[in-house]
Amino acid sequence: MTKFRNLPLFVILMGITSASMIIPVLFAARLEQWTYARTFFYHSVVLSILTLFIAIAIANNPLTNKSASRLLDLLGAFIVMPIFMAMPVQALLPQYGMFPIYFEMLSSFTTTGASIFNQPENIPDVIHFWRGYISWIGGFMMLVVAIAIFMPINLGGFEVYSSASGKIAVAGSGRRAAVRDRMVKYSLQIFPLYFTATAILTLILLLSGDRILVAVIHAMSVMSTSSVSPIGGVQYAGSGFVGEVAIFFFLFLAISRHWFLSLGEHGLKSLVLSDRELNLSLTIILIIPLLLFLRHWLAAADVAAADDAAQAGSALWGALFTCLSFLTTTGFESGSWAASQNWSGLGTSGLILMGLAVMGGGIATTAGGMKLLRVYSLYKHGIREMQRLSYPSSVGGSGMRARSLRREGAYAAWVFFMLFLVSIAVGLILLSATGIAFEDALILAISGLSNTGNLLGVASDNDLQYSELSNAARGVLCALMILGRMEALAVIAIFNPSFWRK
Repeated sequence: MTKFRNLPLFVILMGITSASMIIPVLFAARLEQWTYARTFFYHSVVLSILTLFIAIAIANNPLTNKSASRLLDLLGAFIVMPIFMAMPVQALLPQYGMFPIYFEMLSSFTTTGASIFNQPENIPDVIHFWRGYISWIGGFMMLVVAIAIFMPINLGGFEVYSSASGKIAVAGSGRRAAVRDRMVKYSLQIFPLYFTATAILTLILLLSGDRILVAVIHAMSVMSTSSVSPIGGVQYAGSGFVGEVAIFFFLFLAISRHWFLSLGEHGLKSLVLSDRELNLSLTIILIIPLLLFLRHWLAAADVAAADDAAQAGSALWGALFTCLSFLTTTGFESGSWAASQNWSGLGTSGLILMGLAVMGGGIATTAGGMKLLRVYSLYKHGIREMQRLSYPSSVGGSGMRARSLRREGAYAAWVFFMLFLVSIAVGLILLSATGIAFEDALILAISGLSNTGNLLGVASDNDLQYSELSNAARGVLCALMILGRMEALAVIAIFNPSFWRK
């Protein structure tokens, strides 16, 4: 049995996926929905046997310790695992077809939350639970991958801290510790916190008025920033304002990696004062909602609304919650978001929400997008360059780490930003070629690359649904979701020969 310890990451994920199908079996059995229970059970058994055969076949192969191999395993997992996840769903919902279900499962696995089920009330509860569980597992996997694989090779946002002179550390070698050992270590460290936070949020939502399925799925969606919902969003939940407040505070877990890794070492006060991503996010979610709130008096004089305190508070809260939700690439819309739009006089705030989704959350979190640390690095570099215009002979201070962040870190962030924009442009062209209007194609490209599926429903004026897209458009979105989840630099590293040699 010790030979099975050397299995590639891809095979391990196959085993986890197959074994996870037992959970919806128990869920369906509890509801006495035996058809659903049998379907998931049969698929779990067959896929487990297939995984066992593959494991036996490759057990004697030596396991390489190259991080590039782990990145290739991860890419393969994002491409192939949704096929396994889609099999029982397609058997239960054959009217949708295999590829649309594959799109649904990939969207959940990458924590994007783009759903073809535009009428969730017609979908069985066990399917909703499976979607939420997949997104939850996908979010946990990315937390572990970011720390165990991306951080040692300076990818996933960690390249901003690289001190390499004039080049990105994409070609650098990983630490000598086995990748498998790092993944086991961080899985054991992160999972108890991840599970406990999910359980606490579930309990709060239950006490606030949500039924148990809604509370569980919304809690898993918040932790994974996936926006999967069995009722179409938190704005329709029975927990109401109290539930939104609880979700609001838990969304901050997608802002900083320190919540799961080193909060005990630094303390909450030290974290708030020193974490640049957290400080930047607080600045953003205070300034933008405040501007939307003040616009009622500054530029929306034609809006016929009574200036009462209740309406003002509802508008301000709707802007706060929705801005944080899209900044973390979760994509949940507040029940007060419509009041916020009416208060500000903006019929649509799609451009603002797309900008927030592009910035994204923190590195080594479940959030997608560019990541706040890269944005902060570009900001510091810009401030330094403006200082040099006024004082050409000045010397930047703040220590070696801060200087590296402004120089090599800003260079790495700028390269990633250019790759991000190029990816949006390519996705926009390909989606437009499938017959989608320019505005909707732009929203779809950004939603796929930033893993914020709900952008289409909130930012678009044309009421376009994912269920209305062609398979060609869904194929483009699948590629964008995978690219956005793994990030462009990691994909480039896979095809870089020097990265494999080192």
